[in-house]
Amino acid sequence: MKIAIIGVGAIGGYVGTRLALAGEDVTFIARGASLEALRTRGLRLVQADGTEELVPRVKATDSYAEAGVQDIVVLAMKAHQVEAVTGEVPKLFGPQTIVIPMQNGIPYWYFYGHGGTFAGMRVNSVDPSGEIYDKIPCDRVIGCVVYPAAELVSPGVIRHVEGNRFPLGEPDGTTSKRVTEVARCFVQAGLQAPVLSDIRSEIWLKLWGNLSFNPISALSRATLAGICQYPPSRAIAAAMMSEAQSVAGQLGVKFRVSLDKRIAGAEKVGHHKTSMLQDVEAARTLEVDALLGSVVELARHTNTPTPHIDTVYALTKLLAKTLEEAKL
Repeated sequence: MKIAIIGVGAIGGYVGTRLALAGEDVTFIARGASLEALRTRGLRLVQADGTEELVPRVKATDSYAEAGVQDIVVLAMKAHQVEAVTGEVPKLFGPQTIVIPMQNGIPYWYFYGHGGTFAGMRVNSVDPSGEIYDKIPCDRVIGCVVYPAAELVSPGVIRHVEGNRFPLGEPDGTTSKRVTEVARCFVQAGLQAPVLSDIRSEIWLKLWGNLSFNPISALSRATLAGICQYPPSRAIAAAMMSEAQSVAGQLGVKFRVSLDKRIAGAEKVGHHKTSMLQDVEAARTLEVDALLGSVVELARHTNTPTPHIDTVYALTKLLAKTLEEAKL
């Protein structure tokens, strides 16, 4: 299949490498140092056990028009980076092109095919201008939840920490031919890609940890194990997760694991720096609204109190503001 990977960071690099090694026709769309590294050195994936896999020659460009029509477009950048490419992404579209957003948090398409009171509602915190919703049509989207932990060591060099699970699901819950084909493609690349009938519950399960562990780690500089093993921070994470569970419950979401088991799973990852902490250390823009702002927005829509989430959201927004001002 012809697959475009937009964003060659930790996850985009990991997924793209696996697909390329499996023989798929992968084009990486990048710029700057990333594009230069791909063109000159290819992609290098460092596994958790220290072994390495190399794709010495890759198709890489900064031109969407040059990449041309694709079967699958993977949006592998942070949620706040998607709007900037909405004018270019449609150049990759043919009649049947599938879009797979790989952002953390509540996605812009969340209420497409949702049904009920909130059907068709837009999530303003992740798409304030409406550009994403309008230019990357929701009917092209297959939902995806990203579980692997990986780090961008340097441009073109990815370190895989653990995990290879990418659950997929149609927004309307059907098991379509296209989602089955995407899952088969991912599995052939060595990824776990179960097709779920309720992708939104899986989104919340991942978000459950991200909305708590990511900002707490960014504010404290602690790893996952550090947060979970320190009783005060563990208690704050649990309180935030409990509030989020209440919001999700108002939207018909059910969690397949307990809160304590979810925290234990995060602790088991060990002394891994969350993606938000990595962004703090690299002075990158923080992914705050997709992880926290969207939950606060949905909490207001459902009249659900979220005092712990509100507080951590305000502090993390302040941190993001401080980091951005330091760049000026």
